[in-house]
Amino acid sequence: MPPIYSVAVFCGSKFGHDPIFREAAAAFGTGLAQAGIRLVFGAGRVGLMGVLADATLAAGGHVIGVVPDFLRRWEVAHDGLTELLITDSMHARKTKMFELSDAAVMLPGGLGTLDETIELITWRQLRLHDKPIILCDVAGSTAPLIAAIEATIANGFALPEVRRLYTVADGVVETLRLLDKLVTGPSEAVERL
Repeated sequence: MPPIYSVAVFCGSKFGHDPIFREAAAAFGTGLAQAGIRLVFGAGRVGLMGVLADATLAAGGHVIGVVPDFLRRWEVAHDGLTELLITDSMHARKTKMFELSDAAVMLPGGLGTLDETIELITWRQLRLHDKPIILCDVAGSTAPLIAAIEATIANGFALPEVRRLYTVADGVVETLRLLDKLVTGPSEAVERL
């Protein structure tokens, strides 16, 4: 199986209150570029998305932004990317980001970040893909999502095996280490999404 060359990253279009979120996004972008891993993200130049893209580009990395046409102005699409792809819907955006990536990483973010991450976890549960999904925990940022997943297990709506669909990494350094060690499996999901 091939190594990971391209990662879809979901993160906030805002900075969040704690400066550690901004520092983590910058460190992760720099780390991706240094590892030779292409960044695929939501194309925004604002919030953590902008910090992530700027850090990746500053370190010499390749950055692809994917944004629905209706969000291009609202999210203030980054104009300095290696590539900017425009889609016609949010679903098409997620599908394109999935197609272009070998793995997915969730950094801190809001409802959009949660939506994107949960959808990829659900696709993996449905065996539409077997790409690694890493939740990068920055100062407890993954706790609410993990609590929601654990509640579905506790209430009998999901089996304990869903915990195997993702990996929680303790910060940026561990996330980058995991990406270096992970490999991707075969996937035919694009035709089925």
